[in-house]
Formats: sequence, structure tokens, C-alpha cells
Amino acid sequence: MLLKHNIPLTYIFGKITKELILVTVYAVGIVVLYENFHFTRISIPIAVPALLGTVISLLLAFRSNQAYDRWWEARILWGAIVNDSRTIARQILYFIDDPYYSAEIQLFKERFIKRQIAWAYGLSQSLRKTNPISGLDRLMKEEELEFVKGYTNVPMSILELHARDIKRAMKEGWINPYQQVELDRSLSNLCDRMGGSERIKNTVFPVTYSRYINMTINLFIMMLPFGLIEFFGYFEVPIVIAIAASFLLIEKMAIHLQDPFENKPTDTPTTTISRTIERDLCQMLNDENFEKNKEASEVTMKAGTYYIL
Repeated sequence: MLLKHNIPLTYIFGKITKELILVTVYAVGIVVLYENFHFTRISIPIAVPALLGTVISLLLAFRSNQAYDRWWEARILWGAIVNDSRTIARQILYFIDDPYYSAEIQLFKERFIKRQIAWAYGLSQSLRKTNPISGLDRLMKEEELEFVKGYTNVPMSILELHARDIKRAMKEGWINPYQQVELDRSLSNLCDRMGGSERIKNTVFPVTYSRYINMTINLFIMMLPFGLIEFFGYFEVPIVIAIAASFLLIEKMAIHLQDPFENKPTDTPTTTISRTIERDLCQMLNDENFEKNKEASEVTMKAGTYYIL
């Protein structure tokens, strides 16, 4: 995600460079023909493109709201993942009674909590269609990695390992039935957040809706020079470019926001959120290796532009 406020204009207008080139050529061509060839002196009332522009503005506003709602829902889900991860880590640390501080129970707690961190990273990478087990070897045991490799849905397999450990803790008498119910509820919450994220990822924004708006914008841009040329002459070129750029940028913004898990700068910052989960859970574990693993869990660009996390 773009984390810096000073986003360069080259990045913004780079998204519509091709469209602006075509608009510029078209607007210049219309004004040249209008001023030099009498038989092409065609103009239309400015009210016609103005009315069409008003309709497009309403459609773009509606689409932008819908796209932002998808992005914001994804952010809400990942905010809940942070809370649920902290909750299940706290439950594992303090539900399991360990009066003698046995090494087995301590290793159990550490393995479970680090696996929860791996789940967050695995879900983030799975949603972005990258290798879901990349980098998880520092958080999970080799036998656990071999287990998850047999699943198409890696985060789901990690939750299954969680469930097996909870069952074992119950069988060993480390937790009571009431604590098992609470742990199972936490697992269900994590599963719900995962399902919500996958629903957003796999639900395609209606293609026909996007296509119709794009066609209407193109029609508006084609009509605009004929409505302005009689009043502005050659000055209609920069006006057309400015108006077209405004509509095209809003449309492009909506296209980017509607898919918050596409590994783009406009994504929901799932890697940064996973990093927050790792920091908090490692501090709960008093893990001194957290700072050493810092670089392994960060994906940053060089300073001076922006960061994608």
C-alpha cells in the first residue's frame, strides 16, 4: 500500500498516460480541422456534454463508493484478524496451566503462537496469489510445513494444525472444556475473517457495469471538443485534457480500490498488518529474536518514493 503522503505526480498520471495521449491527439485534430477546413465546422451546444458529464459524475460517484466499500471491508476484516490473533495468543499463554514450567508446554505455546503468525503471512500471500508458504520456514517446524504443502488452501491447513493442538491440550488436561470452547470460538473467528477476505478476492466486480461507464466516458470525451471549440478555439485542447484526466483518474481509482488483494500499491496493507501481529505476539512470547527477523518479514522499496507493504 502507498504509505507516504507525497505521492509523485508521475505515479498518478502514469496510470492514464496512454489515455491522455489519445485525448490530446483527438482534441488537437478536431481544433485543427475546425479552424482550417470550413466543411468540418461542427459544434454542439455545451449543454449536451454538460448533461452527459453530470450523469457520468453520478455513476462514477456510485462506483467509487462501491469500490471503497470493498476496500474498507477488507481493512475491517484484517483489523479483526489482528485482534483475534492477539486473543488466541493470550488464551494459549494463560489458559494452559503450567505450574512447573515444563519444557514441553513452553514449546507447545511457542509453536502455536508462531504458527498463528505464519497463518497471517500465509493468508496475505495466498490472497495476493503469491507463494503462500514463502518465508514461513522461520515460524513453523519442518513437519508442519510438509503438512501444509499438501493443501491447496495453506491458511486453512494451518488452522487445522491449531485445532489438532487444542485437541491435544484438552486430552493432556492442559485446558478444561470451557477453555476449549473459547479457543474453538477464536479459531472460528479467524476462519470467518479468512472466508470474508476470500469472498472479496473471488467476487469479481461486474464487468458490464465497468464497461458501460467506460464507454460513456469515452463518448463524453469525444463530444466535449465540439461543445467547447466555438467558445475557446485552440484553448479547448488543455480544457479537454484537464476534464478528461479528472474523469479518467476517478475511474482508475475505483478500478484499483475494488480489488484490495491484487498485490498493488492500493492494496489493503496485509503485509504490514501481519508484521504488526508478529511484533505483538513475539513480545507476548518475550521472543528476543524478533528484531533479528525484522528484515525477513518486511518488503520495502528504497526511500524517496513510497512503500508497498
